[in-house]
Amino acid sequence: MEKQRDRNHPYICTIERVVDETPTVRTLYFHDPVLANVFSGQFAMVWIPGVNELPMSVMVSEKKDEAGFTVRKRGESSTALYNLKVGDKIGVRGPYGNGFSVDHSGGAKVHNIILIGGGTGLVPLMRLLKETYDNQSYSPIRRITVLMGSKTKEEVFFEEMAKKFVEGNENLRASSPLWEPKVISVTEDGSYGEKGYVTDVLEKLLEDGVGKKEVHSGNTERPIFEMTAIYTCGPELMMHKVVKLANEKGIFVEASLERMMKCGIGICGSCCVGQDLACRDGTVFDGEYLAKSSEFGHFQRTKSGILEKI
Repeated sequence: MEKQRDRNHPYICTIERVVDETPTVRTLYFHDPVLANVFSGQFAMVWIPGVNELPMSVMVSEKKDEAGFTVRKRGESSTALYNLKVGDKIGVRGPYGNGFSVDHSGGAKVHNIILIGGGTGLVPLMRLLKETYDNQSYSPIRRITVLMGSKTKEEVFFEEMAKKFVEGNENLRASSPLWEPKVISVTEDGSYGEKGYVTDVLEKLLEDGVGKKEVHSGNTERPIFEMTAIYTCGPELMMHKVVKLANEKGIFVEASLERMMKCGIGICGSCCVGQDLACRDGTVFDGEYLAKSSEFGHFQRTKSGILEKI
C-alpha cells in the first residue's frame, strides 16, 4: 500500500514536458496524482532547488495524473522556475487553500457563469472550466462566458483550451435570452479580439442583463443576475473592479487573491489581508468579504511586511 503523502513535506517531481505559451510565459508539466486533482483555486508551494520557494496555482492537463505550473519570468525565483528544462527536479508542497464554489445563491442552482482573468491568473479559471466540462453534477450550468485579458496579441494564451471546454461542453447548449457560451479575448492595444480592458467588456455584458429574467425550475422566472456567478483571478486592480461591478448588480462573485507567501500554512503571516491569511482563509474570497476589506484593491505587503499601495 502506498504511504499517505505529507502535504507539508516537499515531494520531488521531475519536469516531463515544457510548453511555451508566449515569449515570457511557459507551463512546466510533471507527474503528480495529488496536485493533478486539486480544486480550482487551490495552490502549491514550489521549491526550486538552490533558489527559493514560490506559491503557484496548479494548471490542468488533459493527461491523467499530470499537473503543471504556468510561470511568467519576472523576478529571480520565477525566472529560475521558467528556465527549468525537461529532466530537472522541483519540490512541491500542498495543496493548500480553499477553492471556488459553484452552488450558491441561497441554495438555487446557478445557470450562468462568467469567468474573467488576465495573465497567469487564468490558471485556476482553466481548472474551473475543466471541472464544469468533466463533472455532470454541474449540469444546471447552461452558459459559461470566459473573458481573457492580455496587453497584446503576443501575450494571448489558453484561448484554444478555453474554447474546447466551453464550445465542446454539451451541457451548455440550452437556449439563452441573453448570453451564449463563448470565449472573448480582449487586448489593451486592440491587436487581437476586442480592444480595451476585460472589465469594460464585463460592464457591457452586465448592462445587457439589467432587467432580464430567466426561467428557473418549475417554469418560474427569476432575475438573470440571481442565477449568475462571476469568478475572477488576475491583477488585483482588475479584480477590484470586477467585484465592484458584481456587487452593484447583486451578483455572486469570488476572487482568488495573490499575496506574498513564505510558508503557505498560516505561520509566517506574510500573506495577511486584514485579519485573515490568504493561504489559510483563501485564496478565494467572496464579494461580500472583499467589499469590507480596506486592503483589497488598494494595498499589499512587501517581503518585509510593509503595506504599500498597489
